[in-house]
Amino acid sequence: MDRTRFLIRVSAIYAVIGAFIGSHMAGAGGYEFRAVHAHILVVGWLSLFAFAIYYKVFPIPRKSALAAFQVWTAFVGSIGLTAGMWLYYVKPVEGMDTFNLIFFIVGGSVLMISFIVFAIMTFIQGEYISEDN
Repeated sequence: MDRTRFLIRVSAIYAVIGAFIGSHMAGAGGYEFRAVHAHILVVGWLSLFAFAIYYKVFPIPRKSALAAFQVWTAFVGSIGLTAGMWLYYVKPVEGMDTFNLIFFIVGGSVLMISFIVFAIMTFIQGEYISEDN
């Protein structure tokens, strides 16, 4: 799997969704989706894009299990957090409050794990992170 291509494409999808939600809010004059909109852009677009650039700029080994784990937890966590946030705040189906809350918390927790793994990886694979590469 090409980590950079995968993360760039997913971040581009988040950018389109975030921009669409923002334009919809502006056009409708209602800002009920502002938290979801902001998280889609920050978590989905910016964070995944930053991870993609990291893998492009620094020669992290392609066979790194830690990097693969970080990419997949970032992907799953960003979907879980943003979809869970939408379910929690918008409540498209009544009576699912507990499920929505758990979905939101699990998604956010998986994303947090991804960020922690990323931080750990910058130390474990620090020899690949240099201005000289």
